[in-house]
Amino acid sequence: MTTEIALKDQSCETIEKGSKAMIIPRIESYLSQMPGWDVPLDYQTLTKTFSFKNYHQTVAFVNAITWVAHKEDHHPEICFGYNECKVILTTHSIKGISQNDFIMAAKIDALLD
Repeated sequence: MTTEIALKDQSCETIEKGSKAMIIPRIESYLSQMPGWDVPLDYQTLTKTFSFKNYHQTVAFVNAITWVAHKEDHHPEICFGYNECKVILTTHSIKGISQNDFIMAAKIDALLD
């Protein structure tokens, strides 16, 4: 019996320049398991907006993301204001989405579990 490791329990891996981005059907398959995450029509980024009660909670969440990003060496774009935080994931070396982006998305979601 094969047991699949949950994305949040996996680690990001180095992706060499010249590697190909994830294909659309695979992106759609992962996306169906990631509530609230979205992929624009160009299929180059993975995004989600999180809402909080106040600025303190928002900044605490941003700081937690930066810790995970540093640990995984995969750094999202983060835009935030008083009670909202938008996270944008992409794999710059391939100019598209990789499994690392879904791993980071799962780890970010797990911060709120």
